[in-house]
Amino acid sequence: MGYLNHMRMNRPLRICLLSYRSNPHCGGQGVYLKQLSRALMDLGHRVEVLSGPPDPQLDADIPVHRVPSLDLYNPADPFRLPKPYELKSLPNLYEWLNVSTMGFPEPFLFGFRAYQFLQQNGHRYDVIHDNQSLSYGLWALSRHLPTLATIHHPITVDLKIAVTAEPYFWRKLKQLRWYSFIHMQKRVARTLSHILTVSQCAREDIRRDFDIPPERFRIVPNGINTDLFYPLPDVARDPNRVIVTNSADTPLKGLVYLLQAMAEIRQRRPIRLVVIGTPKPNGTIERLVRKLDLAGQVTFTGRISDAAFVRQYARASIAAVPSVYEGFGLPAGEAMACGLPVIATTGGALPEVVGDAGILVPPRDAKALVVAIEDLLDHPDRAAAIGQQGYQRVHAHFTWQRAAERTVRAYREVIDDYRRS
Repeated sequence: MGYLNHMRMNRPLRICLLSYRSNPHCGGQGVYLKQLSRALMDLGHRVEVLSGPPDPQLDADIPVHRVPSLDLYNPADPFRLPKPYELKSLPNLYEWLNVSTMGFPEPFLFGFRAYQFLQQNGHRYDVIHDNQSLSYGLWALSRHLPTLATIHHPITVDLKIAVTAEPYFWRKLKQLRWYSFIHMQKRVARTLSHILTVSQCAREDIRRDFDIPPERFRIVPNGINTDLFYPLPDVARDPNRVIVTNSADTPLKGLVYLLQAMAEIRQRRPIRLVVIGTPKPNGTIERLVRKLDLAGQVTFTGRISDAAFVRQYARASIAAVPSVYEGFGLPAGEAMACGLPVIATTGGALPEVVGDAGILVPPRDAKALVVAIEDLLDHPDRAAAIGQQGYQRVHAHFTWQRAAERTVRAYREVIDDYRRS
């Protein structure tokens, strides 16, 4: 009996990963999907991915099942008018009407369509792992298959920050409409027996905002891909270059405060800011760059290749992470893996990632960013030592192999609990 239990506990698993937005260039959820799926495969498990647009960029040996969608947020043709035949399907009609009235139906519809797929194909998997869609379809699946979800952080935080950042009442209402899917996510999350999250801070915030008992959580910190992010000693650093990875017009990311800091520093010394990202045309960030007269000091790279991304880190002297809140903080870990000294805020889980291997400042505090940046620019030896400490911290604590091993332990718990229920 003991031998059979041992074999059952160590046999490879058949895993289905669900992710409604999966491209790694569109945010941390896509990075999580790409890296976790690879690490699970490397441990000997079989992984298949069920994805909505934008499509994931996965290794060729990981099968992807693409969930149908009108793809109305495609940047190549945003908010297009569907053809009449496309609207004969009730889900497609709902998608178009919801988007047309400033809603965000992707999580709900992805879950519905995933449920339809898994009704026919669920027998092929031992466990279903949702990447924060938290849809009613997931709730229905959990009644028939071992199911768990990763919640990177509570979207309630995004909502609060977005509403606070809007100066006009009608724009606040627009944000409330966009984030109306949160009510569904709260209800579904409360029904799940096991929830993965990436930091202690995220667990406490999700527990509070979603009203979930703490014993349902398993903390599995993200890894950092150190095969991709590593120092390039042959690339010369620009002593006055700061880099930030940012969804530029998202208030949550705090780029406004870093731009304000750049405007003050520029008055005393040469300084350059490289933003890995693209600002919204004539959006908050573009307007602020013009208002502060920073066009000569700020460069937006747009979407770039991984190799170009790493070279940008290698050319910079400081990485800034000015976020108001992060459930984990992949940009901080990636910069640390490249040996770059990091200045981050204490927003959310960033102190858990940076630890004592970086400089921490309060969120929403441009003056504190000024002091920290100028201090490191004035003391390059100290900056280099901090960069080395960050490099060592990432390799000691944040690997995708470790994250995958912890995730598999959670899978086996879910499977055992499902069998006993």
